[in-house]
Amino acid sequence: MTAPGTPRIAAVGAGRMGRGIAIAFAYAGHRVALVDLKPRTAQAAGRLRGEVFQEIRASLQALARLGALQAPQVQAIEERIVFVAASAADAALAGADLVLEGVPETLQAKREAFGLLNRHCREDAILASTTSSILVTQLAELVHRPERFLNMHWLNPAYLIPVVELSAHAGTDAGVVRRATAMLESIGKLPVLCAQAPGYIVPRLQALVMNEAARMIEEGVATAEEIDKATRHGLGLRFAAMGVVEFIDFGGSDILHHASREMSASIDAHRYAAPAILGRMVEQGRLGLKSGSGFYDYAGRDLAACRDDVLARTLSLLQHAGHWRPAADLTLDLPGATT
Repeated sequence: MTAPGTPRIAAVGAGRMGRGIAIAFAYAGHRVALVDLKPRTAQAAGRLRGEVFQEIRASLQALARLGALQAPQVQAIEERIVFVAASAADAALAGADLVLEGVPETLQAKREAFGLLNRHCREDAILASTTSSILVTQLAELVHRPERFLNMHWLNPAYLIPVVELSAHAGTDAGVVRRATAMLESIGKLPVLCAQAPGYIVPRLQALVMNEAARMIEEGVATAEEIDKATRHGLGLRFAAMGVVEFIDFGGSDILHHASREMSASIDAHRYAAPAILGRMVEQGRLGLKSGSGFYDYAGRDLAACRDDVLARTLSLLQHAGHWRPAADLTLDLPGATT
């Protein structure tokens, strides 16, 4: 049962994202209305409901097989999710404190959805879009009382990945951002704020990496298997231990600046051109950890302790992945030792 005072949640759109969000809130103890806005016959709505719960059950059972859940919890979590057909959407929306729109990625679909939300949601309810491609400023124009609206971009699978990217528009009330952040943190998510920009943070970064991987296969640089081995156990492992910007500071902005210059000349001048901010930092001597200032300010911090912290995080991931081996037996290096 949902605890008294717990926000009531409606996930609008019964597709993959809506189902994942419903699981995330239900896992944390909330009752969630998974609302389908498309008018359907009773038979068609019944079929969709069956498909929805088949996928939700399969996802939860997979978590149970992996030890993340106890088997009896699967049914309990599933029962916190209520499928709501379009014919009953008005009542479900009227009772929600947080409404997450996840209909198809077209402005027409969004316009129709928010038209309905405007009519049925309470005026103090937070409205959020889960769009991955439409700017928050465009969608805010569709919302009655846009000060309670923001974009809330989840990463698939929504019930597993902790980061949720929040993008507010200039008119979003600061209290709404705080409430949305608190709701996400209460279910174990890690909200990240970003400005009104296409691609948010993660999609913008990962699109570059994925396109370059596909390009390397096309050029015959490496096979898919070798690229995946390199990214899982090299690139990915390091960026799991350090953030991308922290990684720049750790290695040095001058290193990235020079590497970009070389690859810009040898691979592609446009793709590998370093941003102007990097050149300015090198000119100013803001090289990162080694100079005491970079994208982060290390004034007053123990730089050796900073390095040790990075190494500790990296070592922990290496050990978890099974890549760390004990040092060679020192007796083999002693005079007279035999192999």
